[in-house]
Amino acid sequence: MITMDGKQYPWQPGMDVEQLLHYVEKPEQYAVIRLNGKPVSRPKFKDTLVPDNAEVVLIPMIAGG
Repeated sequence: MITMDGKQYPWQPGMDVEQLLHYVEKPEQYAVIRLNGKPVSRPKFKDTLVPDNAEVVLIPMIAGG
């Protein structure tokens, strides 16, 4: 299982961050996530494997000016 923002999701061998984000509504709004406390940016989502029992925190993009 994976814990993402306090909710449990099933884990699959070989799962990457991009695949994991299919569980959330509007995955395009997340430019960065924290995977077990380490930041991962969108360009690395496809190349970053998510281990079983991972803790994931979603960090939404925030517009500023």
